[in-house]
Amino acid sequence: MTQPLIALQQLHVSLSSRAGKVDILRGVDLSVARGETLGLVGPSGSGKSTLLMVMAGLEPPTSGKVAVAGCDLQSLDEDARATFRRRHIGIVFQSFHLIAGMTALENVALPLELAGHAGGFERAAAALDAVGLTARAAHYPVQMSGGEQQRTALARALVTDPPLLLADEPTGNLDRATGESVMALIAASVAERNMTLVLVTHDAALAESCDRVVTLRDGQLVS
Repeated sequence: MTQPLIALQQLHVSLSSRAGKVDILRGVDLSVARGETLGLVGPSGSGKSTLLMVMAGLEPPTSGKVAVAGCDLQSLDEDARATFRRRHIGIVFQSFHLIAGMTALENVALPLELAGHAGGFERAAAALDAVGLTARAAHYPVQMSGGEQQRTALARALVTDPPLLLADEPTGNLDRATGESVMALIAASVAERNMTLVLVTHDAALAESCDRVVTLRDGQLVS
């Protein structure tokens, strides 16, 4: 039997507040196969983004097991998780998270430089070309439209050729036409590379474009 790329078992995430303990995720069990595209939907506050951050090793679970690409993320310290992410996970956020003082090319090359890859700027230029932004390589985020910034963020997420792409509301800050073009680019990139995609979205139509859709409500998977 092929090992899933993502395996979550009895995942709980709880936070402390002045009102007491708040349960964000409550006993989530989920497996995502290699090469599968998964749409994760649910109302605001249901825990979707938290679940994605746990998959990325950015949010530690309170209890349960998290395995990605056969690696137990809880067995790694913070530095080791960062190294693991650079090799295995690309992340696209709703708010782009580009570095304002860097050009598009420099933003895309950054993960390669951090990983010590030779020829980082050449690979970054190829990644920008793949998302149609060769002409914008020397531009800073403030000089680009929202759609161009998100395509730059996508190029940055893909430049290390990770097996897993996590996308948290990647079209949330874009108008519908621009969002559709960005989502089409994500889908084409994932298919071309045979990547696994986990897509968090409020848009049911976007979710339905995935191989499978699951719903999170009140911190639990209900479908």
